[in-house]
Amino acid sequence: MTGKKRRAVNRKEILGWLREYDEVRLEELWAKADEIRKTSVGDGVHLRGLVEISNYCVRRCLYCGLRVGNHSVKRYRMTADEILDCAKKASEFGYGTLVMQAGEDPGIKKVWMSDLIERIKGETGLAITLSLGERSVEELSAWRDAGADRYLIRFETSNPDLFRSIHPPCDGRDEVDRISILNDLRGLGYEIGSGVMVGIPGQSYEDLASDLELFRSLDLDMIGVGPFILHPETPLAKTVADKNISEDEQVPNSELMTYKVLALSRIVCPRANIPSTTALATLNLAKGRELGLQRGANVLMPNITPVKYRVHYEIYPDKACINESADDCHGCMRRRIESINRTVAQGPGSAIGNRRKVDK
Repeated sequence: MTGKKRRAVNRKEILGWLREYDEVRLEELWAKADEIRKTSVGDGVHLRGLVEISNYCVRRCLYCGLRVGNHSVKRYRMTADEILDCAKKASEFGYGTLVMQAGEDPGIKKVWMSDLIERIKGETGLAITLSLGERSVEELSAWRDAGADRYLIRFETSNPDLFRSIHPPCDGRDEVDRISILNDLRGLGYEIGSGVMVGIPGQSYEDLASDLELFRSLDLDMIGVGPFILHPETPLAKTVADKNISEDEQVPNSELMTYKVLALSRIVCPRANIPSTTALATLNLAKGRELGLQRGANVLMPNITPVKYRVHYEIYPDKACINESADDCHGCMRRRIESINRTVAQGPGSAIGNRRKVDK
């Protein structure tokens, strides 16, 4: 960016925007986020092909439909050849990145994933983003050496007490600090991504402001934010959460609040790649993705998981586009981008390139 350096938004301003409901004032926030998005990362919208490679998970998170205690979910783990076929489809569609996402699945072994990354790189040349939960430094290092470019692990909330209340540690395993994992990933040479849920029971406005400040201090390359959506087969759906905060302090898990956090994420991390998420589309199928793109986002993640599997990757219920094929999703995403006069970006869309634009 040329000219006068932009003043950083402070905590008081962040809290003010989080509590703002005046539509005229909020138009100022949307416009500011969109202007920063335009000058920092441009008008191109990057398409990342998402493959949900396994829904096995050893975690007992109180809100997630994939939790190990949910015995109603049909478990699956895709084969390497199936995943490679998806990668080739992503390459044919012109996507620059393949995102491999899973529950925290110990069945995904270090050597198996390393070999798969090398095959995908060798046969498609795609950038690779991994989102496989809390893994050892040894595994993360091996996957980086094999060619993985980015790693996404959400810290979900910067409030440690709230985090522990909804993320019980795995049996027989010590609690892991996800901020330490993000720092390890940075040291290994990954582009790092994280994010939060908006409206977790017990989440205050002060918590959410701290989340945004943590985005900034971590200098995230990718930021994913989405509304908390309750899954009926989870403890949070079956018990009343002990919020320990007043109703006035509880952050709503609303579409509007998610847009505010998305816009503020762009303001605090101008160069980050920020998706307009499926969760937003779930709340507003007609135009949730478009509104996200107009309020700071620059990424869409079309789902290229085979339909026979994606119906079972139910982190939350009634996900948008759950029965669409990869071809259907591809065409839909392009039309949505063109409908708001934006263009489909080319290439992997590295945040390092975005940093160069911002630092000029």
